[in-house]
Amino acid sequence: MNTANKITLFRIVLVPVFMALFMADSSACRLAALAVFIIASASDALDGYIARHYNQITTFGKFVDPIADKLLVTAAFVILLMYGRISPWALMIVLAREFIVTGLRLVAVSEGKVIAASVWGKAKTVSQMVAIIAAMTLMYDFFPQNAAALITNIMIWISTVLTVISGVDYLAKNWHMIKMK
Repeated sequence: MNTANKITLFRIVLVPVFMALFMADSSACRLAALAVFIIASASDALDGYIARHYNQITTFGKFVDPIADKLLVTAAFVILLMYGRISPWALMIVLAREFIVTGLRLVAVSEGKVIAASVWGKAKTVSQMVAIIAAMTLMYDFFPQNAAALITNIMIWISTVLTVISGVDYLAKNWHMIKMK
């Protein structure tokens, strides 16, 4: 297993660590969860850089990297929903897109093809991670909570719009794989 794929698997391992820390009833644990989320988010860029720079792009990486991202982002969104920091509608839109694109990728695999992340998919992931980091940071009491809620909502909805755009982009580019024959 190459370095890029090990970093991707490390990101998956960080998901339950992040969740456990964030759900602990402690400001110190939530701050540690934020640090874990930032490290996991940064590892996404790092594994991509290593894969491209050192020619470590593999089918495994193309398949598992998006799953690692989905696990991390979904875990964070579910926790933010639990704390009333994200709209259930935004979460449902994100999850619907993820199921649709994952289904599309499964169809592609059945035809011997791999659908790699697009520019829109990467923009979606980055915007989600930034929105989540902002939402978690703004949860602390030293921020005016009305302003924090407004900023969080704006950032979550921007990432949700990018989620829809990336989903439409994947469908448009790969519709030929799912057309009824």
